[in-house]
Amino acid sequence: MKRFLSATAFFGGLIILWQLLYDAHIWSPVLVPSPGSVATYLKGATADGTLLGSTVITIKRLLIGYLIGIVGGLPLGLLTARWRILADTVGTLSLGLQTLPSTCWIPLALLWYGQTEAAMLFVVVMGTLWSVGIATDTGVRNIPPIYRRAAMTMGSKNLHLWLKVILPASLPFVVSGMKQGWAFAWRSLMAAEIYVTILTGFGLGQLLHFGREQQAMEQVIGVMIIIVVIGLLADKIFFSPIEKFLYRRWGTSTQ
Repeated sequence: MKRFLSATAFFGGLIILWQLLYDAHIWSPVLVPSPGSVATYLKGATADGTLLGSTVITIKRLLIGYLIGIVGGLPLGLLTARWRILADTVGTLSLGLQTLPSTCWIPLALLWYGQTEAAMLFVVVMGTLWSVGIATDTGVRNIPPIYRRAAMTMGSKNLHLWLKVILPASLPFVVSGMKQGWAFAWRSLMAAEIYVTILTGFGLGQLLHFGREQQAMEQVIGVMIIIVVIGLLADKIFFSPIEKFLYRRWGTSTQ
């Protein structure tokens, strides 16, 4: 309860500061709208279904691309951790591609797939794949050697050793990589939705872009708030509980 009250007081203070800056007329109301105007936009967009529809479309795209990235990233990390030749080649390539900004994939996606859903999914997958692969590789390499030796002494080897010992022991690192991959996937999708305009559905990125074109800053800030809230909810509801459980499970928790 104390933490909740502290967080509430902090964000309430930010809103008050925002209102004071608006009342001071330091910037034009067109550039910095009031909290009330943003709340009015969010209420109206929620009432007419625009916000909910765009959120559903964006989450759907995000989950599909994210899951594809995880399915590809896990075996990629295991392979690069298992064979040195792959670590020196594919692992190095993964590290380089992870540093590539998400927007760099968009021209390639447009040339390959055009203005389609596939172009957006491609960008999201590229934002997730390398993070998960690198985190899995790091997790495997940081497993205490005693785990491997103890398992081999008891007869575990080959696929059984990897699936029953190495992969479970590396899960804290893997989940951290999945969390990082989620953040990269969000950024990638927002960039894709801003630049790729398709008629199959307008997501939050498109709403953000339309707000900029119409100079409707209350819409821009409102959509940004929704994006932040969704990211926080994903962390608090999904990633954080799993991370805490795994760290306690493997005796690495400091709490």
